[in-house]
Formats: sequence, structure tokens, C-alpha cells
Amino acid sequence: MNVCDESRPWIDISQPLNEKTAHWPGDTPFSYETALTKEETGSVNIGRMTTSLHSGTHADAPFHVNDRGAGILDLDLHAFLGLARIVDVSNASVLDEKLFRTLDLDGTARLLLKTSVPNRPERFPEAVPALTEDGALFLAELGLKLLGVDVPSIDPLDSREVQAHHTLFETGTAVLENLMLDDLPDGDYELIALPLPLQGADGSPVRAVVRPLPNEKGD
Repeated sequence: MNVCDESRPWIDISQPLNEKTAHWPGDTPFSYETALTKEETGSVNIGRMTTSLHSGTHADAPFHVNDRGAGILDLDLHAFLGLARIVDVSNASVLDEKLFRTLDLDGTARLLLKTSVPNRPERFPEAVPALTEDGALFLAELGLKLLGVDVPSIDPLDSREVQAHHTLFETGTAVLENLMLDDLPDGDYELIALPLPLQGADGSPVRAVVRPLPNEKGD
């Protein structure tokens, strides 16, 4: 991956983080303030932010759903950068094995799903097309390194079992949520979506970017 290839600019697929960014009901909203001004310090402005780790575009860690699960700093960074395939599944009400068997996923290491939910960062959706357990197992059998979605969760928003999270994490598949994919066509891309090195954290905001592949594929 030649990150400096200026002939193929990177496309930001991250939600902007500001006071209007929607957050999980009852969770900590994002806020930013200039805690110290240049006038006060004599040299620099210093900002301070407060946020849930699951606001905006973010990666989940197994510790998010399992007290004994790995934290975000323990995950393999290679899952979050490399070849990815964007697939439009906006006609599907659930993300199950039957759906995935209709898609061209041969050789896919990282799968980014464009669902029926519009990319509106300021609105928290009432419902999402959820990943079923058989769908999660099918993706794991493909050897998927990462699954990304353009909604706040791969599970139903009211789920307490969060079975899809458990299934993917138990099979070593990383999870990205709240991507912005509406304006991108289906196809293969290079992806960079690195989480922050937050010790012991259950997730992390990411700056997710993609760009179409050159004529020749490479991983």
C-alpha cells in the first residue's frame, strides 16, 4: 500500500465529531472546548474533549461485550488497514447467511456494508439491519478480518445479548461502526481505519479513509 500516491486521493468515510453528532441514548455525547487559550498560556491553545468511545465512527473491542475480552490496544492493527470491499445491501432487512451467499465475497478480507439507513450523523436511527448469528458465522468461515457497517451497531439496537458481536469477536473478526458509505460505489478499495492506542479501552474513535484500487491489485 503506497499511502503517498497522489493520483488516488483518500476519501474520508468518518462521521464528523461535533456537538450535533448523534450518540447512543444515555451515553456520553461528544463535546469539545478550548480549555486554555493562547492568551492564557502565552503560547498555545489547548483543547479538551469528552466523548463516549462509541460516538461517531469507531472500532469495538471484545472487552466491549466481554469482561475478559481483549482491549482495543490488544487488537491486530493489520485488520484495520488493507484491502476492503464495499457492498450495497440496502435492499436487505437483515444481514444473514442467505444474503451473504448472494454476494461476491471471494477473497474478501475486509467487508464494508452499505445498509438502507441513510448516513445522517446528527440522527440516531430507530432501527438497523442487524447481523444474524448465522450471518456472522458465515463471514467468519470466509476468514474475514474486519466487518464495517454504516450504522451504530451490528446487533439490533435493543439487543442485550449482542450475539453478533460475540460471534465475530470469538472468531477474531474486528468491527467498525458508523461508517459513511452512501456516496461510494460498490467495489474494492484500500482502507485505513486505525484505532487509538487506548490502554484497557472497550473501543476507540477512528479516522476511516478509503481509496479505489489501482489497476493492479495488491494487499
